[in-house]
Amino acid sequence: IPQRFVDNGDVYYDHCVNTTQLLAKALNLQADEYQLCFQSIFGREEWLKPQTKSSLESLAKDGTQHVQVICPGFSVDCLETLEEIDEENRGYFMESGGAQFSYIPALNDRDDHIQALSSIIAKQL
Repeated sequence: IPQRFVDNGDVYYDHCVNTTQLLAKALNLQADEYQLCFQSIFGREEWLKPQTKSSLESLAKDGTQHVQVICPGFSVDCLETLEEIDEENRGYFMESGGAQFSYIPALNDRDDHIQALSSIIAKQL
């Protein structure tokens, strides 16, 4: 999202940071084993950083050979995750010297995902 949204009080950035930290903790990842970055930049405004493209290019150029990419902000895959992340960003990483890019799919229509959503909705009714 544009940086001005966060500057005006949008909590998206904080939610992304918190989710990333919780996932890293659950996966026992050290701080140097993961990175939070942001996608979908268009127009002339300043957007949240770091950007996915430049992050992946830098990782590859700095010698990282393998990355696994997850988009926890998406509960289902869409054009942004399938085309921009899995296809375009895979290309940027590989063209910059990376060897293996793995996109980890969203939860999509898995039974446990549907149950989790149903539980959240039921609590709000």
